[in-house]
Amino acid sequence: MVTAGVRPQARPVSDVLAWGRRVLDPLLHASVDTLPASMRRISGYHLGWWDEHGRPSEIAGGKAIRPALTLLCAQAVTGDPDAAAPAAVAVELVHNHSLLHDDVLDGDVTRRRRTTAWSMFGVNPAILAGDALLSLAFDVLATSDHPAAAEGARILNTAVLNLLDGQSADVEFESRADVGVTECLAMAEGKTAALISGSCALGALFGDGSPRQVAALRAFGHHLGMAFQLVDDLLGIWGDPAVTGKPVHSDLDSRKKSLPVVAALTSDTTAGRELSALYHRDQPFSESDLQHAAELIEEAGGRSWTKNQADDQLTQALRELHTAGTAEPAGAELASLAKLVTHRDH
Repeated sequence: MVTAGVRPQARPVSDVLAWGRRVLDPLLHASVDTLPASMRRISGYHLGWWDEHGRPSEIAGGKAIRPALTLLCAQAVTGDPDAAAPAAVAVELVHNHSLLHDDVLDGDVTRRRRTTAWSMFGVNPAILAGDALLSLAFDVLATSDHPAAAEGARILNTAVLNLLDGQSADVEFESRADVGVTECLAMAEGKTAALISGSCALGALFGDGSPRQVAALRAFGHHLGMAFQLVDDLLGIWGDPAVTGKPVHSDLDSRKKSLPVVAALTSDTTAGRELSALYHRDQPFSESDLQHAAELIEEAGGRSWTKNQADDQLTQALRELHTAGTAEPAGAELASLAKLVTHRDH
């Protein structure tokens, strides 16, 4: 019971994420349980629910930031977060579809300090499990009985197509020596920002927000997604393995054209030119090579440029959040969540 005249207090971000998990998990489990046995086994392993033999596992399945954004955006437009729960499940399914495929494309053998699904079950089964999660996401929306389900499916479909376009560009960049900052930012818009933007728009839509609020929260998610990717790229080079679940310098070892790398390569500095010679040679990197590459990126300004870009994108996201005219405390909680995901240890 809320005392008259007393405004509800914003919850700590940890409580918001735990709340999001409580809403999401039962519905997510129920949805995945409808998959064919082969797809269910791999999906549940990837989500951290059981080991490769189907035995219950204690592996954490990630923070579920995207579905939390969906639920919060519904609350922020004074909607019922339970009504937006199918949309939250759908975005989490799409996100995990992309992770299963990403691990294959990048050749990553660990995720969340655990063997990746393709490494455990094989490339083809992991790809098929990812496809199953994508199909399931649209089924969840279609069977939600929400009046906005059809429009929500269009929003999610647009996000998925942009995500795939971004992933395609990311793969293409691996074989190119001339990647520019502008096209690298465009890749991040598709690969990461599109789904986060769609998650926020879906929450506002399923929360019965006005068209203006849906547009503003979509823009909030776009800028937040860009900041998220910029920070993720910093973590891919300088992140603590205990936080990232991946080895230090992992993005350098796979020679990814991440934003700090591209900013350094195009800096027209001595360090940038030395980095280019190192990055494009044929021999595998040694540990000292990886350390030297990270130092060259920092010396060429790639680290500071990326951090400044992330800060600018967060500022724009918070400006769009204000434009949306959100209800409290959901608006404050969205701002706190945005600050958390863009100020991870980097």
